Amino acid sequence: MVSGASENPSPKEWVGRHGPGPVIQFMGTHHSRVDAKGRMSVPAPFRTALRAGSPDGGAALVLRPSHKHPCIEGWPAEAFQALAASFDQFDFFSADQDDLTTALYADAWPVEPDKEGRIIVPDSLVQHAGLTESVVFMGLGRLFHIWEPQAAARRIATARGGVVARGLTLPPVRSPAA
Repeated sequence: MVSGASENPSPKEWVGRHGPGPVIQFMGTHHSRVDAKGRMSVPAPFRTALRAGSPDGGAALVLRPSHKHPCIEGWPAEAFQALAASFDQFDFFSADQDDLTTALYADAWPVEPDKEGRIIVPDSLVQHAGLTESVVFMGLGRLFHIWEPQAAARRIATARGGVVARGLTLPPVRSPAA
């Protein structure tokens, strides 16, 4: 623990102690409701992480349908824009590049929470995830998902079961050489 640091650092404190560049960590499972105008509140810890990771202190994010699950992915705008560099490995006019960019960008929507932290999710994404009046925001480190609550519970159970069944672990963290 860094001297004088709190046990549960804010995202800005964490970023300042853990290397160059903003590191965003979306953590936890947060429940929210969709109001009569179709707005849902981005959890306060997620809004804080978005602001901490943004060069201008904004909370802009990009929503897109997950191509693996019936949920919505939420990306910090800067992280989503950085994905463009990944496409440099493909020939600009190749079928692979065309399919990947279409899958990633065609249904992506930039949004910014209002001053109360609420966002309006486009209907196409609401339908993709099967959202109704209650939603779950699930932190996944560098991005988050928005789920229908029962589907979120099933996904968490499936992921935990998969970790156990496959004996998954992480390699030990190595400290940088002094």
